Amino acid sequence: MEGLKNKTIVIGGETVSPGKNKLVSISIGRLPTGTLIDIPVHVFNAKEPGPILLVQAGLHGDEINGVEIVRRMLYEKKFAIKKGAVIAVPILNIFGFIHYSRDVPDGKDVNRSFPGSKTGSLAGRMAYRYVSEILPQIDFGIDLHTGGAQRSNYPQIRYTVGDELSKDLATAFNAPFTFSSKLIKGSFRNISHKMGKPTVVFEGGESMRFDTHSISEGIQGVLNVLQHFSMIEKGAIGLNKKASILLTDRRWLRAPTAGMFIPEEINGASIKKNAVLGIITDTFTLKIKTIKAPYDGFICAINNQAVVNQGDALFHVGKREF
Repeated sequence: MEGLKNKTIVIGGETVSPGKNKLVSISIGRLPTGTLIDIPVHVFNAKEPGPILLVQAGLHGDEINGVEIVRRMLYEKKFAIKKGAVIAVPILNIFGFIHYSRDVPDGKDVNRSFPGSKTGSLAGRMAYRYVSEILPQIDFGIDLHTGGAQRSNYPQIRYTVGDELSKDLATAFNAPFTFSSKLIKGSFRNISHKMGKPTVVFEGGESMRFDTHSISEGIQGVLNVLQHFSMIEKGAIGLNKKASILLTDRRWLRAPTAGMFIPEEINGASIKKNAVLGIITDTFTLKIKTIKAPYDGFICAINNQAVVNQGDALFHVGKREF
C-alpha cells in the first residue's frame, strides 16, 4: 500500500528512494587552488516508514572522536536499519578538518553561524546550505562533538532545557553522564530546536586526540537510539546495563593562581565535598594551592594542560540528581 511506504529523501539534487542506500554530497565551495569542497552525506533509507535520524560529526574540524564514531559505524555497517532513515555525516566542517582547526579559514565558527546566509561569510554559507538541505527532512538529530584543546570531556550527552523530546532522546542514548544545557545563539542545536527537530549533543574526549572509551560510548549511544525507535532489530545490540547519571548544578573549578597543575582525581570520578581534586604549584614548590570539591558529585571534564594561568578552567563538576 502506498501509505505504508517510507519517505523519499533528496539531498544535493540526488534522490534516495525507500529501500535504497546512497552516498551523496552537498557542494559548499572551493579551495583557492580551485579544488571543489563537498560535504559527504551517507543516506540509509529503509522500505518501512519510521523516523529520520541525523547523525553528524565534525562540526568543529579538530573534534575527531565524533568523526571516528561515524566512520566506524559506516565501516562496520551499523546503519543496517529496517525502518525509517539515517542521514550520516562524518565531517560537516571539511575546511576545518583539513586544516586541523575548529573553525573555517576566515576564523569563524560554523557552530555559531546557523541558520547562515546565502551570501554571507564562508561559515554562514556552509550553515545555510546545510540547513536548507538537511534539517527540513529529519525528525531527530545527534550531534557528535569532542572537547576543546587540552580539555577532555568524559562521555556525556546534553539535551535542551525545557525540551522533553530532546531529554527523551538523551535518556535513550544513555551516555555515562546526562545533563541539560542552554541553547547557544547561532548553534546547530539552537536552529534545530527552532525548527522543531529535537537534537542532542554528545561530547567525549579532547580535540585532535582519539579517546577509545568516548568512541565506544558514542557508538553504543547511537545504537541505543536506533533501537529505541525500533529502527534496528530488538536485541541486535547489547544495551548499556548501567543507567546514565543525571547531573545538575554544574560548574567549572578555576585556577586560583598560575603554576603547574597536578590533578589528583581522574576524569569521570565521583568526588566528596572538600576533597582535594588537584594542586597548583610553582616549580620550586614554594607555593601550593589546592583545588577542593565544592560538593559531593562527579568530574565530567578535566583540563590536561600541565602549566596553567590564573582563572583557567580545571575541573568541570556536577551534582547527581536523584
